Amino acid sequence: MQQLDSLCDAAQRITSGPPGQTVPDVLVRSADEVEIVDTAPETLRDRMSRGDIYPAEEAEAALAGWFSIGHLSALRELALLWLAAKLTGYRHRLGGPLPSAPQAWERVVVALTGRPYGERLIRRAARLAARSGGDLLAVHVARLSSPPADDHVALAAQRQLVRSVGGTYHHLSGDDIPAALLTFAQAENATQLVLGAARRFWRSALLPRATIQSRVLRGADLPACATNSQHRSSAARRRHGRWVSK
Repeated sequence: MQQLDSLCDAAQRITSGPPGQTVPDVLVRSADEVEIVDTAPETLRDRMSRGDIYPAEEAEAALAGWFSIGHLSALRELALLWLAAKLTGYRHRLGGPLPSAPQAWERVVVALTGRPYGERLIRRAARLAARSGGDLLAVHVARLSSPPADDHVALAAQRQLVRSVGGTYHHLSGDDIPAALLTFAQAENATQLVLGAARRFWRSALLPRATIQSRVLRGADLPACATNSQHRSSAARRRHGRWVSK
């Protein structure tokens, strides 16, 4: 699971390990058959302690680190959630919606600014969409009255990531960014909106000059969430007693 584009950041937060090579979600989801070998953490640790996976001299360190019960249980849950989302999407493609039926799956819109934390927003939005076999739409709004921003490299990488996790990328222009985002979300029948938010975002929303994010949240008539661009360490999240995939 840690090699999938949409899950690698969640797996990295669980294990605190370095990022590795990833593969596009669309490549795995397009396979005719996906087999997940579901082994209980205790069984896997027992095999490792006997030297069936790593040599004996490496097994002890591995059991105390990456292969701890907490890590294995959280990664197993992540894998089962991904599989459940894949099956949900398969059922939608197999049956298809009736012409007069209401929309039954999510259409998640994620707003990108070109800042580095955009990749984290994309992965979170992709997981939200995948849980119902829904659609992911990423959108960037460039100001008409401002000089071109130096964000082309970051946006190009984020556009590639959006396609890798099975989403679509949309580029808009306009001076009223909140209005453009809300108009786009409404036109695309969005069911959720994901935004980036700086620290103390909710307090800043009360100031006379509100941020773009606060204006979007106040004007949205659909569920919207603002994800902090600075996330806590894995140790801090563990103190809360449960891993949460965000």
